[in-house]
Amino acid sequence: MCGICGIIRFGGQGDDLAVVRAMTRALVPRGPDDEGTHGEGAVTLGNRRLAILDLSPAGHMPMTSASGRHVVTFNGEIYNHRELARELGLGADELRSHGDTEILLHAWERWGEGALDRLVGQFAFAMCERATGRVWLARDRFGEKPLYYHRDGDALTFASSL
Repeated sequence: MCGICGIIRFGGQGDDLAVVRAMTRALVPRGPDDEGTHGEGAVTLGNRRLAILDLSPAGHMPMTSASGRHVVTFNGEIYNHRELARELGLGADELRSHGDTEILLHAWERWGEGALDRLVGQFAFAMCERATGRVWLARDRFGEKPLYYHRDGDALTFASSL
């Protein structure tokens, strides 16, 4: 289990890093191993990590794709991540980590939203396309991983816990 959170501003750039850091502190019980934030333009993402598949610092989140095009905060497990890596033609020498989050980033860059149809597992995530600031909030089909959100004025706030 990990904890994700963030704020997305619709009215332009926000200064939400301190607020998202406070949100990540509230998520410590969901992820005691690591914490991270990423703020860029109108999007600020946070993560509390429970390291399971990759215990190394390479699994730090929010994680940026190898191309730099996307950044994701992720909670859950993609059970078929090894199969997806093979389908994407990724060898171990091409990966920076040993976890499923990096595979999610590669899948999103290849298939976009179509990657959701290929994911088997339990998950909730926020995927940001850095150039446009476009953000996708997604969770598994059965809603096993929580994803709460609230829109108030020009901001959408989300987290894995209330």
